[in-house]
Amino acid sequence: MDSIHVAFTSSAFAWPLQFCLFSTIATYVASVITSNVSQVDRLWTFLPTIYTAYFALMPLWARPTGQPTPLIPFVPADLQLQTESQSWSPRALLLLGLITTWMFRLSYNTYRRGLFSLHDEDYRWAVLRAQLPPWLFQVVNLTFIAATQNVLLLTLGYPAYLALLQNDGTGKLVSTDIFFGIWALGVLMVEFTADNQQFVYQTYKHAFLDNSKKKSEPEAQAHANALSTASAVAWPFASPSPSSVFGLNLNLTPSDAHRGFLTKGLWGYSRHPNFACEQSFWWLMCLIPGLGSNSVLALDATNLSPQATETLSLLTGLVPAILLSILFFSSTAYTEAISKGKYPTAYAAYQKRVPMF
Repeated sequence: MDSIHVAFTSSAFAWPLQFCLFSTIATYVASVITSNVSQVDRLWTFLPTIYTAYFALMPLWARPTGQPTPLIPFVPADLQLQTESQSWSPRALLLLGLITTWMFRLSYNTYRRGLFSLHDEDYRWAVLRAQLPPWLFQVVNLTFIAATQNVLLLTLGYPAYLALLQNDGTGKLVSTDIFFGIWALGVLMVEFTADNQQFVYQTYKHAFLDNSKKKSEPEAQAHANALSTASAVAWPFASPSPSSVFGLNLNLTPSDAHRGFLTKGLWGYSRHPNFACEQSFWWLMCLIPGLGSNSVLALDATNLSPQATETLSLLTGLVPAILLSILFFSSTAYTEAISKGKYPTAYAAYQKRVPMF
């Protein structure tokens, strides 16, 4: 019990652990009350930014009285010993800027898909609910959907913590910071493109299939084209069209709608380009402190060589990205099993032709 008390009061992750516990309890209780387990999904876009901001904005939380009230950010004793909590870390601030940009992209995509609605639930949870006994589904809800996902989101703040430890007071970024930062922005742009293409396709598909029952195929296609054009987000000064989204031709046709899933644009090169970009982004976030100056952590490595210590330090910093990739691989496999059940022949052919990521 003493170790738990220390973890939540004086360890370097005291406040993030408090907030994670609160979020876990709140999302689980909300899921039980509403019978909707997508509560964590709605917070996914915000929590990594919150944890990153806690470390990046550390000078704001320093106060002589410690933590006046639970959940109020503060600088615990261990963190005061490990860092210069009164000085700003340029690397941590860079991470905060990039992750905030990531948050806006994901929030916009979540919003336009309607997933912020309290009545919406990820279709995969509905499928899983039908496959499991009610008691077992609630066990999964508590242990994985609420607890594990919240802990995973907490780990995504770890790169900012490492950046804070590396702060040497010079106030400078190094070349790897800038290189990976620009790379990460490019990844976000590609991910936005993939999301946009998928949204345009889904708009086209549903509009065409709904109207094909009441109108001729040319009329249904014209209506679907109009709706998908309106749903597209184009580059500045470019006119969006159903066949050109961010410069990548989709040329959607009735056969695309009948197929049921998108195979054009970025989706012709990867079955899940958005998931590939999402993982890539967080690997880059971990590499920024992992390959930056002063990247070796304060590890108890007296029996290791300096090179082994540096390698161990880098691997430790990559843990959040590794955990996220494990989640994406497992959840994508489940998603594809559902898709293959709906479109057995077509999706199997798609899997043979196009890689997963």
